[in-house]
Amino acid sequence: MNLTALIIEDEPHLAELFSRALGEVGYQTEVVADGLAAAQRIKEETVPDLVILDLHLPTVSGDELLNQIKSNERYNDTKVILATADGLLGDRLRTQANLVMIKPIDIFQLQRLANRLKPSE
Repeated sequence: MNLTALIIEDEPHLAELFSRALGEVGYQTEVVADGLAAAQRIKEETVPDLVILDLHLPTVSGDELLNQIKSNERYNDTKVILATADGLLGDRLRTQANLVMIKPIDIFQLQRLANRLKPSE
């Protein structure tokens, strides 16, 4: 099974860490660093199995992207992990995501959680 993860994160170091961590547990990753580019990517035909979404992004906010993902029925089976340093915003959006991880994020915990969110074969 080919699993894909879309990482929407504007900090290059974190995006690389997330990508490497998810790659080690079987995901093919794609990184988008800007909210506007992410909004365009969400409209594309291919839908990832997992989205890691930073909430504070340039041009389009993470909570707006989350709304776009949740209102797009093609994403009904996609799991969403919010990655944020803003605990209050994370709490406010908790019910709209599968998980909320507060930065700094433990990469090993991310791997364990991504494994648990894999679709059953």
